[in-house]
Amino acid sequence: MERRTTAPPFTHHDPELLTAALAELPGAAVRAFTDSWDDLPADSHLGTAAPYRFRRYGRFRLLGADGTGPTALEPLPHAPFFQDRSVNKVHGGVHRVFAPLAETVAAGPALRTVVRTLLDHLPGPRAGIDTCGVHQIRVVATPDAEGHPAPEGVHRDGHWYVAQVLLRRDGVHGAESRLYDLDERLVHRATLTAPLETIVLDDRRVLHGVSPVRPAPGARRGVRDMLLVDFFPSDPTHDTDPGRA
Repeated sequence: MERRTTAPPFTHHDPELLTAALAELPGAAVRAFTDSWDDLPADSHLGTAAPYRFRRYGRFRLLGADGTGPTALEPLPHAPFFQDRSVNKVHGGVHRVFAPLAETVAAGPALRTVVRTLLDHLPGPRAGIDTCGVHQIRVVATPDAEGHPAPEGVHRDGHWYVAQVLLRRDGVHGAESRLYDLDERLVHRATLTAPLETIVLDDRRVLHGVSPVRPAPGARRGVRDMLLVDFFPSDPTHDTDPGRA
C-alpha cells in the first residue's frame, strides 16, 4: 500500500523569493507599492483611545488560478471583512469596515506579482482556490503604548492559506511570529526582520500569533508594516480538506 504523508503546514521564505519576482518590474512601480503603507487610515475597530494599527483591505477573484493561464486579479466590490467568533474571539461576528486599497495598489503590477508568487508557493494543494483577500497593515508603538499585531492572541483566520509578508520593520523590538499545531503546541517561531521575508501557512492546520510590538531601545517610535494575503474558495461549501502529499 502506498504510504501517504501530510505536507508541512507552513513555509518560511527568505526575502529572495519576492525580491526576485519584483525585480522584473520597474523600480518606480515597486516603490509606489511599498510607499503606499504611509497612507493607511487608522483601524476604527480597536476600541483604544489612540490608534496603533492602520490598514486597508481589498478582495480579488483569481482568474487563471487553476493553471489554465496567467493568474490575473479581478477586483471584487468593496465589502466588510468578517470572521466567525470561533476563529476570532475579539472581533469575530462583527462586519468590520476597512478603507479600500488605493486604486494604484489594487491595479498595480507589484501586488499582482506578489499574489501570483505566493499562490505558486502555498504549502498544499490550491485546487478550488479562486479568491484572495489583501490586507495592508501598519502597527506602531511608542514608549507609552505598545502595538498589538494580533490582539486576539493565538488564533486562526478562517481561510485556507494565509501569507504574511514583512514590508518594513523600523525601530521595533518584539513582534515574534509563532505558529502552533491545533493543540496549541509551538511548532515554529521567527522574528521577521528583512523586508519581503515571508511566512505562508495552512490556516486549517496551524494556529498563529504575534507578540506585541515595542520600540527598540533608544527609538521614540516603532513601525511594523505587513502585507497579509488570504487565499480561499468563493464557494463556502467547497471541501476544505487540506489534502495529502
